[in-house]
Amino acid sequence: MSHALLALITYGPLAGALVVWLVCRGEGQSLLARWVGLGTSLGVLALSVGLWCSFNPATPGLQFETRLGWVTDAGISYHTGVDGISLVFILLTAFLTPLAIAAGGRTVRTQMREFVVAMLLLETALFGLFSAQDLLLFYVFYEATLIPASLMIGIWGGAKRVWASLQFFLFTFGGSLFMLIALIVMWQQAGTTDIPALMQAGFAPSLQGWLLLAFLLAFGVKLPLFPLHAWLPDAYSEAPAPASAMISGVLSKAGAYGLLRFGVLMFPDAAHLFAPYVLGLGVVAILYAAFVAFAQTDMKRVIAYSSFSHMGMIAVGLFTLTAEGIDGAIFQMLSHGVVIAALFFCVSAVALRTDTREISALGGVARQMPVLALLTMLFTMANIGLPGTGAFVGEVLVLMGAIHVSFWVALLAGGTMIMGAVYMLSLYRRVLFGGLRDTMHLLRDLSMGEVAVLVPLALVTLWMGFHPGSFTRLFDPVVMQAMHHGAVTASASSVQTTLHLAAR
Repeated sequence: MSHALLALITYGPLAGALVVWLVCRGEGQSLLARWVGLGTSLGVLALSVGLWCSFNPATPGLQFETRLGWVTDAGISYHTGVDGISLVFILLTAFLTPLAIAAGGRTVRTQMREFVVAMLLLETALFGLFSAQDLLLFYVFYEATLIPASLMIGIWGGAKRVWASLQFFLFTFGGSLFMLIALIVMWQQAGTTDIPALMQAGFAPSLQGWLLLAFLLAFGVKLPLFPLHAWLPDAYSEAPAPASAMISGVLSKAGAYGLLRFGVLMFPDAAHLFAPYVLGLGVVAILYAAFVAFAQTDMKRVIAYSSFSHMGMIAVGLFTLTAEGIDGAIFQMLSHGVVIAALFFCVSAVALRTDTREISALGGVARQMPVLALLTMLFTMANIGLPGTGAFVGEVLVLMGAIHVSFWVALLAGGTMIMGAVYMLSLYRRVLFGGLRDTMHLLRDLSMGEVAVLVPLALVTLWMGFHPGSFTRLFDPVVMQAMHHGAVTASASSVQTTLHLAAR
């Protein structure tokens, strides 16, 4: 049963999508489609918790492995399994999906059956991506996420949804072509696409550089890494809230996950060569996005640029090439996924009632919606790294790793906490406590359904802040093993030397 558990989690949503598509066909079936989708995702969440309980964190290697012949003569197989890093992202996906489907009941007005199918297909693709142990299989699932995500933006999005969907698709698809080229080169060199075998292949340092560059372009778009972020503001702001939550909360993490797997861990020599430049781009993303966020007039675009700024912090953590920095980056991915999804749901609750996202048209919302104001305050504080929330733990670990590399990198990266406080608290003050607008007295507080979506996110945010060991104990052994066995071999001083050389 333990070997079948991962397959049940991966393909359970696909089975649910088929049921919704085949059964909920007539008029008036939207509610049934939503309940079937919600029940499927909750069942998968329960299985994911079972996977978590059965997982042995003391064993840093792969668990729940499945290997089946695919193109055996070419060294290609259906190989899946999880380690501590994969597991936490599977848990994040399983946690956010039922909340997104539940939130879709208020924000998605048409074609509910198709929306639920798209959401469940995206969940299956994400599970497959995070559990794939064959590079070709990873590529297939990575590309598969494009279709449902693009459809959710293009069909259920705002006024500019078609352009936003097209941008998202072309940027991501164009970037993934570089991964396909790298995949073919690696298969040609090693004779296999099995990821554990590729980790031990010992590619030449010069080839590592070109391969890492290809993966940086592929995953840097999805992360996104500055300056490959042009698709992000429109995609996040035009998508419906459930899609925004999934794309920013989980799908963007696929880029960071890929950089970790196929950059920091697989190509250690090239990672040290590229580290100064990626650190620089990460710092630029943090500061640039913070300045641009402060200038936005749309609530959702403020949150979108806030997400971009935090992803820059994650890039910094990964390429500090230290255990603290990598642990912090992984923890920040998890925390950011929960908090950014919650913020999009909070913005959606206000926009649905006022029919606007313009900050200047809003004010005094807290007087009519005190429960929303309380929950939004918690998520706002978490987004700026208040102690007691998960974001604080992740940012501190990233800065601990960065200080080993460069004082200036740590100082500039830490600017996200100060600048984030400026634009997020300004947004909160203007919308929740600004002058009462003419129609604000008609607002009603959160419904029970909306509370049921936001409260679990609040509890997990606090759980991650007060008991981070629940999560770090899963992935820290994998990171430490990589450090011990030389996947990340250079000391912080060598990275610092490279920084000075690059500056010259």
